[in-house]
Amino acid sequence: MKVLFLVQAQQRAILDRLYEGIAGASASCDIRWLGSDEQANLRQYFRENVDVAHYDRILFFLRFKKEVRQWRFIRSLPNLVILEHDAYQNYIPCKYTGKFSAHYRRMPWVRIISSGFEVARRLREEGFDAHFVSKGYDQALLRDLSRERDIELGFVGSTKSGAYSGRKALLDELARLENLVATRTKSGEDYLNTLNRIRFFVSADVGMGEYMIKNFEAMACGCVLLAYDQGQEENQALGFIDMQNIVLYRTIDELRTKLATLRADSAWVARIAANGRELAESRYSFERIGEAVVQAMQAPLRPDPVPGWLCQLRNRLGGWV
Repeated sequence: MKVLFLVQAQQRAILDRLYEGIAGASASCDIRWLGSDEQANLRQYFRENVDVAHYDRILFFLRFKKEVRQWRFIRSLPNLVILEHDAYQNYIPCKYTGKFSAHYRRMPWVRIISSGFEVARRLREEGFDAHFVSKGYDQALLRDLSRERDIELGFVGSTKSGAYSGRKALLDELARLENLVATRTKSGEDYLNTLNRIRFFVSADVGMGEYMIKNFEAMACGCVLLAYDQGQEENQALGFIDMQNIVLYRTIDELRTKLATLRADSAWVARIAANGRELAESRYSFERIGEAVVQAMQAPLRPDPVPGWLCQLRNRLGGWV
């Protein structure tokens, strides 16, 4: 299967290993990094740089903000698959509530690969060709360094986005009750070293409906993951088992009760950390996730309608988007 894979040239998360995983699992994968201007004018980019007939699949992993404005052109592309890590925002109160459904409704034959199990299910219930492939972690960068952990309770990451308002509220409340170290780091070695200092990593993905990438990163680095519970469906799909390879909570009180139990049993703490790391390594490296993305692309796509004469004329002449 020959794949044209379009990704963002500037992205906060370092996802090179994910791209390599997808390329390695494909017979042929042409990865192209699109800058902001190129993402904003996909019609021009394709007209000048792409012969779509050369590819069995065209895979998008682009900024939704840019993508959604260009649906008239995007819906004309054959064999299109959209990889989306932010579609959970379709179902939470934020500026993109319902926007993903509206976008996909304009091209319901397109395959969507969502990083949330329940998000994919809800999209299928709306009639879309949606598949689930989880987020993961960079196995070349992140690992357990077997060092002494001098931060008992920690969080690393952003709380500024509107989608993270629930995260910020929970972390602020917890910090008033426990000695929580909440910080930000540079990507790369600084992030690796910080995660390896944390014994209990607090994941506060409140109201998001799926687990963010930091959960898998913390598990891979040997932290005991204290994760806001995203529900039975999500946990079963991911292999998360409370107090065996992860610690799940829904309230601050539940988190503190379980934390007190574990503080009194260091052997239990070590087992959860080891089981979580083994789960991450066996299922959620970007190499594994890349293989799963390619597998999700392989089944025949829904037939797309033949473009009308006006659409064909626009594409030939580079008309409006």
